[in-house]
Amino acid sequence: MFTDLPEADLRAYRSLQADPDDFDSFWAGTLAASKRHDPAVTATLVDTPVTTLDVYDVTFAGFDGQPVKAWLRTPAGASGPLPTIVQYHGYGGGRGQAFGNLLWASAGYAHLEMDTRGQGWGGNTADTPDDAGSGPQAPGFMTRGIGARETYYYRRVFTDAVRAVEAARSLAIVDSARIGIVGTSQGGGIALAVAGLVDDLAAVVARVPFLCDFPRASVITDNMPYREIGIYLATNRHSVARVHETLSYFDGVNFAKRATAPLTITAALMDPTCPPSTVFAAYNNYAGEKAITVWPYNGHEGGAWEDDALSLRAFAEHLA
Repeated sequence: MFTDLPEADLRAYRSLQADPDDFDSFWAGTLAASKRHDPAVTATLVDTPVTTLDVYDVTFAGFDGQPVKAWLRTPAGASGPLPTIVQYHGYGGGRGQAFGNLLWASAGYAHLEMDTRGQGWGGNTADTPDDAGSGPQAPGFMTRGIGARETYYYRRVFTDAVRAVEAARSLAIVDSARIGIVGTSQGGGIALAVAGLVDDLAAVVARVPFLCDFPRASVITDNMPYREIGIYLATNRHSVARVHETLSYFDGVNFAKRATAPLTITAALMDPTCPPSTVFAAYNNYAGEKAITVWPYNGHEGGAWEDDALSLRAFAEHLA
């Protein structure tokens, strides 16, 4: 069933999320601190049973210089420079296996698939730990370090994601002027964050994105992972204002206000995990060129293979 507002109301909805006065300076300082570390990008060719692609095991310096893993896949024998897609994963997912996820490189792109620190149980394995400590939290990642913006988990993840774009640009096979980013669910939320932090991307694709409009998302769905916030606040009753202040620095709505790259985004009207109003909140606030596709009878799977086709068309247009 429909999980949210009628579509006409969704197209007018803007969100009540606060826009912190020091949002830009906070993120500028965060990224500057990580850029002081040696980028230390390595790419080692690995042996796989796939003969149509070359696969490289990549390590780059993420938040605080901590090593982050990725796969780089390219058409076999390609010399570049190639248009490039950087991909971020859904909640629980990681970079998986070297011979998996072959779509983007099979379409002719260089494809950098970033690991998600500390995750790797949701269908794909991962190889990157989250080395930061954390105070009390609900199970999962949504409240890890949520007591302050400086310690919140997604500060590290979003910084890793920006550094992944920088790592891609340092590789000779990559055309640094033709980089697109893509993600589904959590990956879509990460893509929106990167779109607000990196000002010269060629294209952004965010499919049924998570991590948007926290004030609304945390009270209109009982589905995980947003429910983790409610579980935490049900016990930490006097921390509501502090938690939402922290989350305002990590909300896709606020990143969307600062993003200018062409955006392709999808929403599903029967999605109980990322309710469509939270997706529309980011879309309606997006500052750049944008287009949204709505799947009326789908849940969190969104358009599935139709979203793949939509993504390929968007990248063909903007990365050509």
